[in-house]
Amino acid sequence: MAEFPIDSEGVHGPAPTPALPLMEDRGDPKHASDTLTTDGAIAVRVHVQPYHVDADEAPDMGRYLFAYRVRITNEGQTTVQLLTRHWVFTDAGGKTHEVRGEGVVGRQPRLHPGEGFTYESFVPLKTSWGTMEGRFHFEIGEGPDTGAPLEVGIDRCYLVSSDEAE
Repeated sequence: MAEFPIDSEGVHGPAPTPALPLMEDRGDPKHASDTLTTDGAIAVRVHVQPYHVDADEAPDMGRYLFAYRVRITNEGQTTVQLLTRHWVFTDAGGKTHEVRGEGVVGRQPRLHPGEGFTYESFVPLKTSWGTMEGRFHFEIGEGPDTGAPLEVGIDRCYLVSSDEAE
């Protein structure tokens, strides 16, 4: 399986903050989500592992920092390209913040069968826990459906601070 390595700053492209450590074995697997979308020869898996970042945080000012690693894997038989993203972050008070845009971390990865792409990002919340879920929009890159859209829903996962996890 081809791998797109994470650069020394933790992401593909400029790092969102130098204080954001690279995630190795961080985060509780029970807070993660793993979604597989299939349609014939198309199969895209999205695994999201969130974790709480203690550095650069100010809970007394209502700011908790969460990071998340996203692994997108093309488990199908045809090439797909990620075009856009839509994330919905919800804090413990029910306040939502939506993020929409082209690609992820400045890229629109094209994934051939068996290839994957991993990136990390972060979100500040005003509460010590919350949720995130979203959608990726892909384009099918080859075969009879070349150019057809593919929407991949991303199941809810949980953002839980160290305070809440104890």
